[in-house]
Order: sequence, then C-alpha cells, then structure tokens
Amino acid sequence: MRPSSEAVRAGKFVELTYKVTDKRSGHVLTRVEFPLGYVHGHNEILAPSVHGQLEGRCAGDVIDVPLDGDRIFGPRDESLVFSDDIDNVPEEYRQVGTSILMENDRGQTRSFLVTHVDDERVTVDGNNPLCGREVVFTLEILSVRDATEAETQAGGAIEAGAGVDPSLLRPV
Repeated sequence: MRPSSEAVRAGKFVELTYKVTDKRSGHVLTRVEFPLGYVHGHNEILAPSVHGQLEGRCAGDVIDVPLDGDRIFGPRDESLVFSDDIDNVPEEYRQVGTSILMENDRGQTRSFLVTHVDDERVTVDGNNPLCGREVVFTLEILSVRDATEAETQAGGAIEAGAGVDPSLLRPV
C-alpha cells in the first residue's frame, strides 16, 4: 500500500500525461506526452470534472474519465461557424488547424479554428473542438509530491515547458 502522502490532494504538485479520445470513433484528438505539472487545488489546467477524478489517486495510476463535451462547453452553436471567400482571408489563415483570435463589436474575443479550406472558401469554427463529442480523458499520474512555496504561488511548474492549447482543456 502506498503512503497517503503520495495521494493527489490540495497543495500537492502533480505531474501527469494524458490523451483525449473521441468515444465514438476511437480517434485520439489530442495527446500530452511531456509531463504536465500543476498544484492541485490551486489551479485547474483541465476541466473540473477531470480534476475531481484525480483526487486521492497516486503516482503510477492510470485513469479513464469519460466526458460529454456539451456538458462542459455547452452545445454546438452553428452561428459560430462561417465561411468567407478565400480572397478575403489573409494567406496566414488559409491552413486547416490554424487558430485565429477574433473580436466582436462589443470587444469580446473568441478563438476560432480553421476547419476547411478549398480553392474558393475558408471555413472557421468558434465552438470548442470538444463540443458535440463524448470523449475519454486517459490520464497517467507520473508523480505526486508536496508543492514548493514558489510552485504554489505560481500554480504549477516554475520552469518553462511546452504549451498546451487551453481551448481543449477549459470551458470558454
């Protein structure tokens, strides 16, 4: 039996990797293979329902957390999907997968993802990529330890690491 000091709980520094799989197709939507570190209870890098499933788990545990994207991010809003003539779109935004930060007339910003490009049109979608999908987060807990004071203040690892697309992780 592992000592309780290794269990994920508030104030513990946790390192993990994860992947998100579309439940219906089995397609892996995103994967984080480098250790992602955070201080449990001080910042939420993943959806709250995922954090809740990590509570009490230990280093070495691998867990599957099924999630309904509509419950986390709301239902798809087709008014956030639009196309424009390719000639009206700057060259740097003409590639599928490109993220574009747009601002509405009220000054609110939203990230849009280029989802389709052909010879005539570019289509962008402002819905979170998990909307309308049932997914499974598979998380592997690599380490659990007491967080340092600096990590607690920062809410996570101090050293710079590879970035994670927050639009895939947290509600907008």
